[in-house]
Amino acid sequence: MSYNYLPLDRKHTDFQQIKNLLAFDQHVSITFNAHELIIRCREYLDNKMEDPAALFYGINTGFGYLQNVKIDASQLEELQSNLLKSHACGLGEEVPEPIVKLMMALKIKSLSYGHSGVQIDTVNRLMDMYNNGVFPVIYTQGSLGASGDLAPLSHLSLPLIGLGEVYHHKIKYPSEVVLDELDWEPIHLKSKEGLALINGTQFMSAYGLYNLIQAERLLRWADIISAISFDAFDCVKDPLNENIHRVRPHNGQVATAARLRELLTGSTITEQKKSQVQDPYSFRCIPQVHGATRDTVNYVRDIFIREINSVTDNPNIFPDEDLIVSGGNFHGQPLALALDFLAIAMSELANISERRTYQLISGQRGLPAFLVKNPGLNSGFMIPQYTAAGIVSENKQLCTPASVDSISSSNNQEDHVSMGANAATKCKRVIDNVERVLAIELLTAVQAIEYRRPLKTAPMLEQIITEFRKEVSFNDADRVMHDDMKLAIEFLQRDF
Repeated sequence: MSYNYLPLDRKHTDFQQIKNLLAFDQHVSITFNAHELIIRCREYLDNKMEDPAALFYGINTGFGYLQNVKIDASQLEELQSNLLKSHACGLGEEVPEPIVKLMMALKIKSLSYGHSGVQIDTVNRLMDMYNNGVFPVIYTQGSLGASGDLAPLSHLSLPLIGLGEVYHHKIKYPSEVVLDELDWEPIHLKSKEGLALINGTQFMSAYGLYNLIQAERLLRWADIISAISFDAFDCVKDPLNENIHRVRPHNGQVATAARLRELLTGSTITEQKKSQVQDPYSFRCIPQVHGATRDTVNYVRDIFIREINSVTDNPNIFPDEDLIVSGGNFHGQPLALALDFLAIAMSELANISERRTYQLISGQRGLPAFLVKNPGLNSGFMIPQYTAAGIVSENKQLCTPASVDSISSSNNQEDHVSMGANAATKCKRVIDNVERVLAIELLTAVQAIEYRRPLKTAPMLEQIITEFRKEVSFNDADRVMHDDMKLAIEFLQRDF
């Protein structure tokens, strides 16, 4: 089997495949089975539309509150293209390219089940766009996360009909320019297609998967950085004893304690006699706090993997059962709740990290105040902790759940919405902030560990410290700390 592309059909797509898609810049392709299912569903719908008395929501009617307006057969293509144009109401920042790529792949995946009624040309064009690096310009604001991600998916779909903007070779163009360059004709949408394209949860799902990828990376770093801090603060190793975690066996807690024991194996600092009996909670309770976040990430990942292996547009078409059924699979409530939970759980990594940073600069355990020579003349690491505290406070504000809100829309036809799109974008902001706070702790912990010399921490951690020191040198006297903090963030974007 070739691994240079991700096959998309009704077979299960797992999280590792999603990570590989981005990490290895893979192409996407539907399978032969998906191809046949798409054609069969379209043929079934075309046959249904031959009945002049047939009335199907969004196929030959208006949308939302206008559901009772029948559209003449001669106007069905115009109906679908009007839908894309009228619903492309996004504002705000542009969605980052990796998330746009995930949106496109997930939309193709959802359409591949053969329950959406699209023509094969439409799916092929989406694949061609993805594989030729033609990525639509999509905006972060505009979705209520309930009728599907209408506005962002409309911007995703506009280039199919020669409208909107795209990036090609990292340069932004009007879509028609790139279509001409690639000798692609605009797609002539058939009945149901516009609705199939813009109904769905692919904006929320793509953000969720991207957030989960970053969350996994930052969880690994949080354990590593906290282990360096653990030795830098000369902590007692008893709280990592496996017997403690055996009698409270939350999976994440047990795994985190085991990981810290592994990371600290061979540390002469850990093994030396301690003067204190216990350490502050930010050190003593690392397994409990990091572990709870780890369990949450696993829970949220299961929800998102279930979602991307689903059909989320409306109405759904079932050729085998001779059914066209309108429902609510586009509603983002499962994702909204999960995204809010993920944001809360990840924010706690930053919360406890900032507390460790504070302890390290506090002048305890034989460490100089603010981890600098000549404190007073030099402020040392005083203000990076301010920055971390400010970011942690911002995260607390961002963690107010979006999913508890709902604002009625479409003349009260759509009277409960999930606000999952807002949950998705603010969850990303929280995770970006977590990375910054962890970078500040890393910068601080590596500075602190130098005051333990000639003792050494564990070989695994010494290797990371050595690599970090290639980017950021020991701080002897005050300098512009912003530069060091930026380098620390870039260091965390590696994957050890």
